[in-house]
Amino acid sequence: MSDASRLDRSQTALLVIDVQERLVQVMPDELRERSLSRLAALIAGAKALGLPVICTEQYPQGLGSTVPEIQAELEDVTRWPKTSFSCLGDPCIARAIEETGRTQWLVAGMETHICVLQTIRDLREAGHQVHVIADACMSRNPLDYDIGIRRAGALGAALSSTETALFELLGSAGGDAFKTISRKIR
Repeated sequence: MSDASRLDRSQTALLVIDVQERLVQVMPDELRERSLSRLAALIAGAKALGLPVICTEQYPQGLGSTVPEIQAELEDVTRWPKTSFSCLGDPCIARAIEETGRTQWLVAGMETHICVLQTIRDLREAGHQVHVIADACMSRNPLDYDIGIRRAGALGAALSSTETALFELLGSAGGDAFKTISRKIR
């Protein structure tokens, strides 16, 4: 089954990678605003759909905590500290990913060409399907972002957006999840 396969709510989870204070500060203003808005909508949508959410922080002692606007969406989600660039390079995070029992992963965060890309590589090598949520990923440099997205695609990750993934998981209009998602993506 390829990563372009239909998302299945019962098999999908969200991985939010390293959206931290000191990293976010150095992102271009327009990119930062768009990506944080999309990421907040993605997290709210994932929670409304009942998807497991895992959040990581790269070396939080040096790079700070997850930014407040994203923390607000993650109030009941553990933030896993790490020093490995790939989330699967940390045994506790790798175990948390496996313990979800999910085989499809929505991946978003920073930086696209480092931690996001290396995590996608390792998820793919572990046999998971991956949808990289391009509008909820960031890199300081536009060229690095582009390279990270292109390499993710070359590794077999489906390229997607917040709205594409959430509405695919919804499948139809109606219900509380639809209302939450519609409100958050405006």
